[in-house]
Amino acid sequence: MASVYIETFGCQMNEADSRYIAERASSAGYTIAGRPEEANVLVLNTCTVRDNAERRAYGRMNHFKALKDADPALKLVVMGCLAEQDRDRMRQAAPHVDAIFGTSELVRLGDTLREWSASFEHTELSEERALVFPLGGAADCVTDGFSHLRGYVTVQRGCSYYCTFCIVPHVRGRFDHRPMGDVLAEARERIAEGAREVTLVGQTVNAYEDPATGEDFGDLCKAVAALPGLERLTFISPHPKDFTEKIVRDLSGVPQLNPRMHLPLQSGSDRVLRRMNRKYTMEQFRERVAAIHRYLPQWAITTDIIVGFPGESDEDFERTLDYVKTGVFANAYMFVYSQRRGTPAASWELVAEAVASARFKRLAEAQNAASRAHHDRKIGTTVRCLVQGPSKKDRSKLAAKTLDNVTVIAPAPPEYLATREPWIDVEIDAAHVWGCSGTILRRCARYDS
Repeated sequence: MASVYIETFGCQMNEADSRYIAERASSAGYTIAGRPEEANVLVLNTCTVRDNAERRAYGRMNHFKALKDADPALKLVVMGCLAEQDRDRMRQAAPHVDAIFGTSELVRLGDTLREWSASFEHTELSEERALVFPLGGAADCVTDGFSHLRGYVTVQRGCSYYCTFCIVPHVRGRFDHRPMGDVLAEARERIAEGAREVTLVGQTVNAYEDPATGEDFGDLCKAVAALPGLERLTFISPHPKDFTEKIVRDLSGVPQLNPRMHLPLQSGSDRVLRRMNRKYTMEQFRERVAAIHRYLPQWAITTDIIVGFPGESDEDFERTLDYVKTGVFANAYMFVYSQRRGTPAASWELVAEAVASARFKRLAEAQNAASRAHHDRKIGTTVRCLVQGPSKKDRSKLAAKTLDNVTVIAPAPPEYLATREPWIDVEIDAAHVWGCSGTILRRCARYDS
């Protein structure tokens, strides 16, 4: 039987795309391989949001060339944002790649996999592959006892906001919202497959608008929450501009929603926000936070922040730092600015590397203190978590996520089966910057049991 190996870089949108390709491959008769050495087709789903992800993708293409050299029958496919942006360059830099599919060509990739499947029916994997040095990497979409517990449903593709640092609109196009009926149908499928938590995915998810009816993101969340069998609902990633009071009020009426909100700030300076073309001011951002606190008082807020954006002054940075020091964010994804080819900011003068690094260190210290304080408040409490799988650092322990997305590590019970009891109640006895640890008190079949 033909097999496909999928490796993904980037955001939840790429993860959702990889899952779609895995489903198409499975329906075409492929198995999903856990190692590249075991596959007839290698699929590399790429990201171009940051320079590091781009370099890793090209490095991985060259890494896979060893398998192509050992077994010329193997097919190497590159998909995703880097494939969309670098199609011509990629053909020159990595001529051993068999096919390149951009972000709008997922259906064509699925069709191609089906066409190729027949050619692998009577093909044995070359024994020369056994001589290849272990390639490492992380396989995606391999089914295990935990993979079905979380279901991703794409509600929208692309973005129309053109932040000056972001390549996404250039490689994924402008907003393309799926009909609500299609979203609901896919959510039903995920629930039927055993998903205990459904995540609605969009590049700017709360800008969603049904193409036929004009219903907004609040309406969508209410409709998904009404599906029989849904236990928990969450979403990624919203934009501060699009949180109207109506939408936030709608969210407060959906009890299945997990109490967490990812609200990308990017900078605490109005001057930098204008240069970024973020379409909101700090005053407006604070108003969004106030609305969340008013309607959703128990929700944890997380964020994204860029340090060292071109033109960022000491005063601009201090504004960001002061806001983070208020402890408003339970967690933050922080980055030193990375130039992206094809964006306006790529041609602007950079902040000195040493200055940006020093700023990043100060910001990380402030946010780590806020994150640790958020986790400290859980000590002595019992939290319900959805299991992710064995801890990566200690296979004798389980890793799980609280409803507000905090990682929890606890010793695994003997003969534990996530298919039977995916929810665990953990008594928290220690807090860390990265999350919490504790002891499992109870295991549950359903969230509300």
